[in-house]
Amino acid sequence: MIIGFDGSRAFTSSRTGTENYSYQLLKALAKIDRKNTYIVYLRPSSRDDWPDNFQFSILNFQFLWTQVGLALQTFKDKLDVLFVPAHTLPIIRKPGLKTVVTVHDLGSEYLPQMHQLKQRLYLSYMQKHQLKSATKLIAVSKATKDDLIKKIGIDGKKIEVIYEGWDEDKFKVDTVINGLRHYNLQPKTYFFFVGTVQPRKNLARLIQAYSIFVAKQSSSGNNHTKMELVIIGKKGWLSDEIYGLPKKLGIEDRVKFLGYVPDKDMPALYKGAIALVFPSLFEGFGLPILEAQVCGCPVITSNLSSMPEVAGKGAVYVNPYSVDDIVEGMFKVQSSKFKVQIVRAGYKNIKRFSWEKCAGETLKVLEGVI
Repeated sequence: MIIGFDGSRAFTSSRTGTENYSYQLLKALAKIDRKNTYIVYLRPSSRDDWPDNFQFSILNFQFLWTQVGLALQTFKDKLDVLFVPAHTLPIIRKPGLKTVVTVHDLGSEYLPQMHQLKQRLYLSYMQKHQLKSATKLIAVSKATKDDLIKKIGIDGKKIEVIYEGWDEDKFKVDTVINGLRHYNLQPKTYFFFVGTVQPRKNLARLIQAYSIFVAKQSSSGNNHTKMELVIIGKKGWLSDEIYGLPKKLGIEDRVKFLGYVPDKDMPALYKGAIALVFPSLFEGFGLPILEAQVCGCPVITSNLSSMPEVAGKGAVYVNPYSVDDIVEGMFKVQSSKFKVQIVRAGYKNIKRFSWEKCAGETLKVLEGVI
């Protein structure tokens, strides 16, 4: 079988979100599958060595990479199936070609005001027309599958739920103190957030909650250690208000925006944190939850969308629309007995997830459409 793989996002220099999914899934498929041939379509980029059954095709299209470049290749290459790991199918493609698409979330449907207009219009068209035309869909969570059924009207029989995994190589690093020194941090003196800096991540309420937490700590006389809030992630759309909020609240010396952080530094930052605070308003999956659990970092996360499905019993759940509830979660997670319980539950929870399991289930879907 010849599988076309849209690898346009897989080999970027600083992978996040769907880029990480594309790369990790491709790498896991290379470990488990030596019988099928893969043609991986790329933008110009560098890559490591891959098995002989993985061929790479560079498509030199600066614009309309998918709708022109990839579309043309479906007519040139003798593909049995085209796999797109992030939403977007070519509108025009070889007639009769089987297609499988991974859907990560429908955030533009649930939180339209938090997406750019051109993104909303494009995603709305993609979701309502192209997803219906795909042979099979993969949803990264049951919550996303339910959204596809309710919001887009996709037949549930057409959708397979396949969870993401976590990068075992990334979390083999076991140093904390040396890793934190680079960022001028001390172990167990900071709360932690990971994700793109944008409104849907609910960072304004998180910063407000942290401000209240600091004030309550001070008034109770428990402010002997200066606790900080560390926010890691690239700048996203409508983020200026988020960056300006700490100064408005008088806590700019306690909130650190570190931007993008290399993978090699992430284990130390997770392990050194008091807790990951991840009160997002909407997530298709929520990979930072698993990464925190792998590192023994307590998790505070939202009680809605896919987050309870992913975190299992290994988290403190809060109403993300309630600042007071987030504050309560930050105090709750500091209880030694409770912290031990959720960390232990987190270690147990991560056993449900791996990229090789994801790859095996994805391969079964790809082979099943032929």
